[in-house]
Amino acid sequence: MKKVAGKNWYSLSFLRKQESISFFNHHNWIPVFTGLTKLKTKEGSGRVWGNYLLKNSKGISVLFLVIALLLMVAIGYVFSYMMPTKQKSVSLTIHSTQAFFIAQSGVEFAVRYAVSQSWTTPAALDGLDNLERSLGRGKFTLTYDRPTNTLISAGTISGASERRVEASNFTSFLQNPKGVILDPRSPSPCWTLARRRARFYIRNAREDSVTITRFSATWTQTGTTRTISDVYMGGSQKFSGSYSNGAPPVTFNRGGNSQTINSDQAIEVRVYWSGAMTTCTNIVITFYPAAGNGYTFYLDPAGGGLSDC
Repeated sequence: MKKVAGKNWYSLSFLRKQESISFFNHHNWIPVFTGLTKLKTKEGSGRVWGNYLLKNSKGISVLFLVIALLLMVAIGYVFSYMMPTKQKSVSLTIHSTQAFFIAQSGVEFAVRYAVSQSWTTPAALDGLDNLERSLGRGKFTLTYDRPTNTLISAGTISGASERRVEASNFTSFLQNPKGVILDPRSPSPCWTLARRRARFYIRNAREDSVTITRFSATWTQTGTTRTISDVYMGGSQKFSGSYSNGAPPVTFNRGGNSQTINSDQAIEVRVYWSGAMTTCTNIVITFYPAAGNGYTFYLDPAGGGLSDC
């Protein structure tokens, strides 16, 4: 330590024990990381009244470097934690989608299997309970609930995901196994306008196209007697008029007077009555090709009527 000529400034390289105890009694000591400090004292007072000036910046540079390294390590840890989590999330989504399509395949299998076994009544369909089949990376398990006439197909990817598909009014899917059927992939028959407008979906299960030209219908109703006023297929009007309950088949008179359904194609069907009915149950609609037998659809096979869409 030395005094700079003409000024009360002292240069300290580091704090160390001094032989002269009186020196410590007349100076204020300021420890810093660098150990190199200039301090300015007021003459005779021994008090610090100036600013601390660094004589060597290497210590501060090392400190900033350590902080920067710690930040980089923290950021790296966060990214290393997030990446596996994101990959796991994507994997779960893929497995869920696969399980859904496996469950859907289970419904289609149940239709074909029941027909091949001539299981067309609720009592016979109990044979579908706990029927399992492997498919791809997973499997489906079938359950038939006789009181509600509902088939449940559970698609499973082992240890990853499970999805369920339910087909209500299941017996209605078995009426025309080799022709046009109620589409198991679409919503069940329902009222779009309570007891006046019914909607359902049909699918061509044949290997060739089918052209429909006529229809007939029966239903059980209470309240004012109503007739079918309009029929739409695939979004296009096919009939307009007044069709009475249980009357003979009538020919389409709108939209080209026919409706062609290609192999494995599904279309929407909407049936309009002339007015709302108090109740309407046991609805049966039959579509006829130009030649051959018709395709019959039991919209509420249990006779309990349709639910709202």
